[in-house]
Amino acid sequence: MSTLVDLSVPVVTGMPVYPGDPQVEIGRALTVARDGVNVQRMHLGSQSGTHVDAPYHVDDAWPRLGEVPLGRFTGPAVVMDARGLPPRTAIGPEALPDGLAPGVVLLIATGWSARWGTEEYLAHPYPAVETAEAIVAAGVRTVGIDALSVDRTPPPGDETFSLDAHRALCGAGAVIAENLTGLDVLLEAQAAGRRVEVSMFPIRLDGDGAPVRAVARVD
Repeated sequence: MSTLVDLSVPVVTGMPVYPGDPQVEIGRALTVARDGVNVQRMHLGSQSGTHVDAPYHVDDAWPRLGEVPLGRFTGPAVVMDARGLPPRTAIGPEALPDGLAPGVVLLIATGWSARWGTEEYLAHPYPAVETAEAIVAAGVRTVGIDALSVDRTPPPGDETFSLDAHRALCGAGAVIAENLTGLDVLLEAQAAGRRVEVSMFPIRLDGDGAPVRAVARVD
């Protein structure tokens, strides 16, 4: 029997966003009592919550979301265990798991989803650029992480900023899913020899990225 695992954070007013991104606001636009139907009004950025980045996110010349093949948003998953690291640690290529190949979705479990909604969430580990390059060399074109970004998020007052991992992945045509949750469940399933497939289809926006409902099927 297969099990479905929700890997998405809820979209709510005031939810965490990347520093400088639009704040999320959800409110009522129409109500049954007044208008006969319930309709919500939403204000959010394309990178809000659990979302995917298209290559266009970091380079105007690279493919927009609408140009990315749908197959990039689904496939068999291999989960990388990168839990237990200190804050803002660069994850080296030696941590990459076996089984990486074209068509595989690599999910990086840092454990940082447990800090969602706190200031600590910004201090997540992230793959080093050498790790991103090794992922691309293995043929993987879909990468997800249970953290705010695949690159280091600078602390307040720190102007050190890099998109090296984004550029290594997106430059090869890869898509990146961020703010995943529930990857610990998938690690347990993987350790038990169960097969994991993941789907992270974005809403049909033609731009830099879009929110997704990320779901894993564990067989």
